[in-house]
Amino acid sequence: MPCEYTLMPSPVGELTLVARHGKLGAILWQTERANRVRLGELIETNDSLVLLEAQRQLNEYFAGTRSQFELELDFAGTDFQKQVWQALLTIPFGETRSYSQIAEQIGNPKAVRAVGAANGRNPISIIAPCHRVVGASGGLTGFAGGLEAKQYLLTLENRGQAKLAF
Repeated sequence: MPCEYTLMPSPVGELTLVARHGKLGAILWQTERANRVRLGELIETNDSLVLLEAQRQLNEYFAGTRSQFELELDFAGTDFQKQVWQALLTIPFGETRSYSQIAEQIGNPKAVRAVGAANGRNPISIIAPCHRVVGASGGLTGFAGGLEAKQYLLTLENRGQAKLAF
């Protein structure tokens, strides 16, 4: 079954919103690395209710009026990846966690590198907030949208003046 997608302008560049099985399946970046997220055939649409709602909620997030998303998500990945992505959903708005904290949270404290790899394959960026995961020292680490976008999202969530030109 093909996935539906639409393009959305945002302060962090154009995003590709993807729906699968009537749920949000991915948010992809302009700078997306090939095969980071495997989706199959994509068909562009402008009338998917799922994608229109995702776009509305993301616009509210970027405007600073939404701190929590209310969307049905369709994560496609291994059981371990899904466990990590579910843990991302528990990180409160405006807070960060380290990879080791996520590993502890899922009951596998030695899986720090595997958590990092799963975080890097998170298909639903922003909503499953992989940008809230930082290095042990608190420094910014890799991000599919780029470190500048990661910093923008963290600044936005901390109610700072997030400015970025894409």
